[in-house]
Amino acid sequence: MPPRVPLPLPSLTAKPLTVTTTPLVSNLTSSTTRRRQSSKMSQQNSTRFEGGAQAQHNPHPDFKTVESSRPPFNSSLGITYTQTPSPSWSYGAGANHLQTPSPPPHVSINPHAHDRPAGFNYKLLISAITPRPIAFLSTRSADGTSENLAPFSYFNMVNHDPPLFIVGFAASVSAPKDSLRNLLESKECVINIISEGFLEAANSTSVNAPYGKSEWDVSGLTPVYDCEHVKAARVKEAVFSVEGTLDHFKEYDSRATPGKKSGVVAIIEGKNFWVREDAINEQRNIVDPEVLRPVSRLGGITYGRTTEVLEIPRADWEKNIGGEDGYEKIKKQK
Repeated sequence: MPPRVPLPLPSLTAKPLTVTTTPLVSNLTSSTTRRRQSSKMSQQNSTRFEGGAQAQHNPHPDFKTVESSRPPFNSSLGITYTQTPSPSWSYGAGANHLQTPSPPPHVSINPHAHDRPAGFNYKLLISAITPRPIAFLSTRSADGTSENLAPFSYFNMVNHDPPLFIVGFAASVSAPKDSLRNLLESKECVINIISEGFLEAANSTSVNAPYGKSEWDVSGLTPVYDCEHVKAARVKEAVFSVEGTLDHFKEYDSRATPGKKSGVVAIIEGKNFWVREDAINEQRNIVDPEVLRPVSRLGGITYGRTTEVLEIPRADWEKNIGGEDGYEKIKKQK
C-alpha cells in the first residue's frame, strides 16, 4: 500500500466549511441507585436525543427500504478545497450571486405562542442551526458503579485559554438522564469527537436502553481507562478526545410548562487532550481533517460529512479596507 500523502494543512484563519450532505455494571441497592433506576425506567419510552419525548426522529416507517434505494457510502471521497462562490467579491458588495435576487418575505415565529408545542422549536432549531458538532460524552458516576456513553449535538467549544466547552441537556437536575446525572455527581467527563469510521456505533448509543444495559456493549466501542485527570473512559476509536471537568452549570425554567425545569447548560473545562499520532502535526497544534473525518448533525436523523471546504482570509482594516479613507469610499459605493 503506498504511503499516505497528508492533505496540505490550511493556515489558522477563519475558513467556513461546506458540508455534503452506560455501562451500568451492577445491581445496586442504595437510595441513589433506586432513584437512577426509577428515572431510567420512566425514560424508556422517550427518545435519547436532545429534543425529549415530543420529538419524533424517524421520518421513514421502513428506513432500510429507503436506505437501500440510495447510493452506497463513498469511502474514497477525500476533502477537496474549492474557490469561494465569488472569488472576485469586493468589500461593500453585499451578497454574492448565489443569493436569490428577490427572495420571498420572512415569517415571524413566536417560540412561546400558546398553540405552539415546544417540540416544534426543537425541530425548527436543529434543522436551522446546522451543521452542529457532536460531543460523544463518556461519563462515570461518583461511586464508579455507573457509566454512560451518549452523543450530544447541543455542544461547542467556547474558549481556548482555558479550553472551555458547552454542553446542553434537555432535562432537569431533579430528573436527569444518565449522562447529566453522572456529570453532576462526578464533575468530570470525556468529550470524544465522532468520525466517519464509527458513526453507526456512536449513533447506536442514543438508544433508549433500560437501566443496567450498557451503551458501550450496544455500540461495540472500546473504553480506555488511561485518562490522566478523570476516571471516565475515553473512546479508543475516537481520533480526538478531551478530558474535562465540570466548571459550573445552570438550570433553566420551561416556557411551555411554567413551574417545570426543562434544560441544563454545563460549562466544561478541558484538562487534557488525546490525539491519534497520525492526525497531529509536529507542533501538536493542528489536527488533520483527512484523518479526523468529523461527522456533524443536521435536522432530524441526518448527519453531515465534511468533504468540500473553502478558505477565506480574515480581513485587515488597513490592508483590505484601506483604513478610514478606504472605509469612506466603500460607504459611497452604496
